[in-house]
Amino acid sequence: MGLLKGNQTQLGFLYPKTTDFIFAVIGEEMGFVIAGAIVILYVVFITKCLYVAKTAKDETGSLIASGITGIFVFHMIENIGMVMGLLPITGVPLPFISYGGSSLITNFICIALLLNISSKRQKTIFVK
Repeated sequence: MGLLKGNQTQLGFLYPKTTDFIFAVIGEEMGFVIAGAIVILYVVFITKCLYVAKTAKDETGSLIASGITGIFVFHMIENIGMVMGLLPITGVPLPFISYGGSSLITNFICIALLLNISSKRQKTIFVK
């Protein structure tokens, strides 16, 4: 429909359009290509998180990274499934896209934990 010209969003059919139904707004106003690009970016992000979990130094780091990856996977699938009508409507935000301070801060803390786990890997280039 075009930016700020969507029928569902501008006429008030989607009430919490900045939080719960942000993927519907993106899909309606920006199109299939942008919505598909967002899903592809999430898949790349999740594979990177799984790589951090796989290459962690110890089992605790691997479990923490796997749990954080599970949180991101659940939030992504739940929000996109909720928008498409496949899953029940809940208050789960879309990570890094939905409006909201506490969700964004929590996501940044999870990313900081993943970066810390990734930085603690043993990098053996030369073995004596």
